Amino acid sequence: MELFKDITPSYKIRPLTEAEKSTKTRKETQKLREFEEGLVSQYKFYLENLEQMVKDWKQRKLKKSNVVSLKAYKGLAEVAVKSLCELLVALPHFNFHNNIIVLIVPLMNDMSKLISEMCCEAVKKLFKQDKLGQASLGVIKVISGFVKGRNYEVRPEMLKTFLCLRIKEVEVKKDTEDINKPKKFMTFKEKRKSLSRMQRKWKKAEEKLERELREAEASESTEKKLKLHTETLNIVFVTYFRILKKAQRSPLLPAVLEGLAKFAHLINVEFFDDLLVVLHTLIESGDLSYQESLHRVQTAFHILSGQGDVLNIDPLKFYTHLYKTLFKLHAGATNEGVEIVLQCLDVMLTKRRKQVSQQRALAFIKRLCTLALHVLPNSSIGILATTRILMHTFPKTDLLLDSESQGSGVFLPELDEPEYCNAQNTALWELHTLRRHYHPIVQRFAAHLIAGAPSEGSGALKPELSRRSATELFEAYSMAEMTFNPPVESSNPKIKVTTKG
Repeated sequence: MELFKDITPSYKIRPLTEAEKSTKTRKETQKLREFEEGLVSQYKFYLENLEQMVKDWKQRKLKKSNVVSLKAYKGLAEVAVKSLCELLVALPHFNFHNNIIVLIVPLMNDMSKLISEMCCEAVKKLFKQDKLGQASLGVIKVISGFVKGRNYEVRPEMLKTFLCLRIKEVEVKKDTEDINKPKKFMTFKEKRKSLSRMQRKWKKAEEKLERELREAEASESTEKKLKLHTETLNIVFVTYFRILKKAQRSPLLPAVLEGLAKFAHLINVEFFDDLLVVLHTLIESGDLSYQESLHRVQTAFHILSGQGDVLNIDPLKFYTHLYKTLFKLHAGATNEGVEIVLQCLDVMLTKRRKQVSQQRALAFIKRLCTLALHVLPNSSIGILATTRILMHTFPKTDLLLDSESQGSGVFLPELDEPEYCNAQNTALWELHTLRRHYHPIVQRFAAHLIAGAPSEGSGALKPELSRRSATELFEAYSMAEMTFNPPVESSNPKIKVTTKG
């Protein structure tokens, strides 16, 4: 395998035509042709050997009673798979690369965890280093067909490889093709009709310079790259949408939603309504765990924060779902779901500030402060940091700090609709309780919010707290190792014992 990696040229070797074979050539050219022909035939023979090794092990051709031989043959098959993975990544430009893809993709779903991980890692590596997208498109086509052929019963790791695709832009409109086409130079007749002698001279020099610049550019074509990326992403989205519609209870769903969240800004706007309906149906079905439902809410807002930002869509159902399920967060050592909730709140309220009403902001701030009483210190810090950002984003919410202000209606904490719970008629009494919390950072945040979350002065936070995001603070003060951060200082100073005489 290493030998083939070293001697293989950086181009694909094509078979010679009959006319080319019969034509007389120089000795050097004939020697090169013989070498290339021999290389391709031996490389093909080598790949066939590797394939046969894997097939023999998969079909268990050896007697099962001979345990030692079976184990040895399994080891040989693993070496064969490793060689195929190396060649997949190292020689994407060379002959028989599609044959290697066809061998590797089914092994990504192999029963052996070692072989499955080896193949998935190789595909990820290929996606990460593939700048043009030709090799990635070939792999995506085979994976999509394999997943569909298996009726979506495959390892989630297969779909997680999609996250490594290097796709940042695609062809959104057909009109862009005309913009990206290379400019045609004027013919001699056109120049003679429309330009003077001096202008023709300048035009000739300009065209020569443009040709030289074009030749000096990188070999990969932007237009070709866009087309390949567009086709690749279309296949990815087709796979995702099929799973969302046909395999809604599949373990592949988290990988699908993660992928949709990553590539949301590239999804065609026409699909947004249907996609949001499918996501909401999944949430309301009751078949999902709490954490999975949070992933779906997060995905919906990632979609809306991309191209969907221009659409007049109010995802009220998703706000209501998050609001009524906030108290389902795990309050124990696992802290399950807290980080996702903090990310959801950022994309739902802070980044969509213009689309969020004051009533909705008030309701979420009140519920977050109540939630901060129930969870571990690092979760409380993350929640209070989010509350601080919301109070800065929606300045009029400071009325929750005034216990004497009155409005119409009575606060209804049990109501699941944030718009109609009359949160303007309550106060954040929870902050006074949190100010007596045993964790010093929680105390500091509570006192800061009671003071109105000032940016400067005695009530302001230190830069190491104010400049960090809510998720960063949540991770920084984690209690996973069962230690206090910051460490607890002893209240009793050490007693110095002195002796006389």
